Amino acid sequence: MPRLTTFAALAAAALSVSACAKTDDLAQVPEPMGRFLLGHTVTVVEEPEIGPFSREATDEAWETAINFAMEERFGRWDGDKYFHIATKVDGYALAMIGVPVVFTPKSVLIASVTIWDDEKGAPVTDDPKIFTVSEELSPEALIGTGLTKTADEQMLSLARSLAKSVQEYMMENIAWFGDASLMDPATTSAGTPAATAGTVPPQFARVKEGAEGAVLEGGEEVGGTSSGVRSETPGGVETTTTGTTVVESSS
Repeated sequence: MPRLTTFAALAAAALSVSACAKTDDLAQVPEPMGRFLLGHTVTVVEEPEIGPFSREATDEAWETAINFAMEERFGRWDGDKYFHIATKVDGYALAMIGVPVVFTPKSVLIASVTIWDDEKGAPVTDDPKIFTVSEELSPEALIGTGLTKTADEQMLSLARSLAKSVQEYMMENIAWFGDASLMDPATTSAGTPAATAGTVPPQFARVKEGAEGAVLEGGEEVGGTSSGVRSETPGGVETTTTGTTVVESSS
């Protein structure tokens, strides 16, 4: 997405009351999705457009949040055919403190997502799917979370909304993932709930952001304005300046 278009979309979304995703299904056994089995999740962040009235976050923190949310949601399936999810962060706005009712900026994430078929070594579509998402459904999200959440908590919420939107997109194109009847019932199951459903994992612990950096509530210092840490790029995936390329089969 061109940078000017991305910025315009961020500005409009940050100042509007957009629909919030409902992600409370993580504690449930997922609906069947063919032979899908999660392979790698890779997130690329390269000079994303930052919307107006936004906190800033590190690239590493975005990688951590999105990879976590994708693995949390898509790790629930137990198929027998690997697929990879590659995400590129195009832009974001993390709501700052505003004036209630009069001015309450919203958090938004714009990302391009590509689904890769491991067996074919190619994406399932020629072009990435572009998503624009807001935070998870909650009373706070409707009035802005600049006062009630840290940047980490906002990023995790946006990442979970993105993962849910990607799932809905994949369910609309379930034929990509093969016929579930071809799986061996002795080695596959219906899937499992996410162990982290409804929780804020330690890497997204609440932080106090002060002039000298961010400090966990327990007193431990963390880097920058976010407690996210860089996650290792999984084997078999290569990140480039133009996107993400799967270069080796994981099976």
